[in-house]
Amino acid sequence: MTMNHDHFIVPPGKKIRLKDYDPVFTGQYKNKEEASDKLQRDVIQLAKYQDILYAQNNFAMLIILQAMDTAGKDGTIKHVMSGVNPQGTQVHSFKAPSTDELDHDFLWRTAQALPERGAIGIFNRSYYEEVAVVRVHPELLAMQRLPPIPNGKNIWKYRFEEINNFEQYLVRNGIIVLKFFLNVSKEEQKRRLIARIDTKEKNWKFSAADVKERAYWENYMSAFEDAFNNTSTVHAPWHIVPADNKWFTRAVVADVIVEKLKSLKLSYPVVNAKNQQILLQSKELLQNEAF
Repeated sequence: MTMNHDHFIVPPGKKIRLKDYDPVFTGQYKNKEEASDKLQRDVIQLAKYQDILYAQNNFAMLIILQAMDTAGKDGTIKHVMSGVNPQGTQVHSFKAPSTDELDHDFLWRTAQALPERGAIGIFNRSYYEEVAVVRVHPELLAMQRLPPIPNGKNIWKYRFEEINNFEQYLVRNGIIVLKFFLNVSKEEQKRRLIARIDTKEKNWKFSAADVKERAYWENYMSAFEDAFNNTSTVHAPWHIVPADNKWFTRAVVADVIVEKLKSLKLSYPVVNAKNQQILLQSKELLQNEAF
């Protein structure tokens, strides 16, 4: 079953409204079973492509996951990446910056965690926190001790430009950037937060701060919408993925990753004639070993 990714992409150069993206949308899938079957097929394909990516060692892939709390970022990583070789995969979760991180520019800490060639890197939250949570809570910006900025009210415009330049630099250097916003509704977030309270095994996931942040819901939606409209580019478009049904979220993310890897036309390195001869000689030595 082919999935139409255009439904989820923020068209570069155009303005979208986040409220026009339905968190409950499940596309052509009639039920969880259909989506799960597709996910399992993509997990197998992803493992194959990751192996070739690692062997070819030309490209890297950076997967960015942004969302409100409880949207399912951790579960998406767990299920989508369940079949890949951990040796070629890196996951970094970015929480509140440390004192050391605040002493550097806002892209510094994430730049330290970029995947090397042949690897898939996953950012659970990213530098986009700098135009989302920092925008919603201006007191966090003051903690960065920035020098006076001409036309300081345009700081978000400047950061959008800096992010776009950074991502273009990454793509030009062989780091493919895939960006996903897991779009959970406020109602579904409430249900999931209550479930974390009512289910003993989920109590550890609950944070009272998540409930407090709900008061800023519209502020976050406005900040994310502005970020999408200014940083969805041809080289690194945003995908707004419905997240009220986790099974559909995972199917979409996996399919986008697999299709992107497929488009790279990856191949295993070809051994030249000289090395082919070395292989044959090595095989002969192995076969003639005495035990």
